[in-house]
Amino acid sequence: MTARTTVITITHNGGLVIGGLLKSLPADLPLIVIDNASEDDTLDIVTNLRPDAKIIRNRVGLGYGTAASQGLEIVETEFALLANPDSLMTGDAIDALVAAADQYPDAAMFGPLHKDGNGDIEPSHDVELWKRRDYGRLAYDCVPEGPLCVEFLSGAVNLVRMDVMRQVGFYDPEIFLYFDDDDMCARMLRAGHGMILVADSVVMHLNGGSVRPNRAYYWEKFWHLAWSRIYFERKYNGRLAAICLGLKHTVRFGWKALLYGITMQRKKGWRDLARFFGSLGALIGVRASKQPRATQR
Repeated sequence: MTARTTVITITHNGGLVIGGLLKSLPADLPLIVIDNASEDDTLDIVTNLRPDAKIIRNRVGLGYGTAASQGLEIVETEFALLANPDSLMTGDAIDALVAAADQYPDAAMFGPLHKDGNGDIEPSHDVELWKRRDYGRLAYDCVPEGPLCVEFLSGAVNLVRMDVMRQVGFYDPEIFLYFDDDDMCARMLRAGHGMILVADSVVMHLNGGSVRPNRAYYWEKFWHLAWSRIYFERKYNGRLAAICLGLKHTVRFGWKALLYGITMQRKKGWRDLARFFGSLGALIGVRASKQPRATQR
């Protein structure tokens, strides 16, 4: 059954974790690795463990979505499994996802139940972004008894139906990091395609190890979190809504950065300063993508 699926993983300095993912995959699955300018031994590990893997080497980091689209472009199987390098497949996790896809042909995306390194359930599904404040925090300690229709699936690990992906379009090239999975799920919903959490499929998500946790990374992370949130707002709710949210965030994060700076809470101050500039950048039209503007598929 798994021969119908190609695995895609995007790496960036993921040498600490990529070996675990590769060892957890069935050896007969086609594998595509898109590397975003790693400077460690990531690709050495890939070639040693999976010499059959197709590798795309990007000289500069292109972000998650653009790299994922590079992999999706060359998939020849019915399904693609997008998996972060810090994830581990357990048991028959992939077979369970494919079985659900066969059982529910009207759905296009299927996500496993996520557990962290301690075995605790990790959030991997939700309602659409706009509804989350009304719903509050979901009870993630409650395991569904069977397949669950959802409005959002985490991009950490999911199985997608390739004919639908080609119809809906691959990842938005303007989003460098964060909210790319929200955007994909929103487009799936608007195109009339369902998404299902498959409780019989379980993966471990180790949360980290695929980048270097330094000061520059910390800035990049929170800059893109802020930028992508404003971009997402504009894409679905229009320019005025994005301006209102952007102004709110620049004031909020600007004041927080200042207060944290005064009180010598440097890490929090650096975080919110990055959020301030990310929000401001989105407001004034700074692009996050490192690619030339292109028409999305």
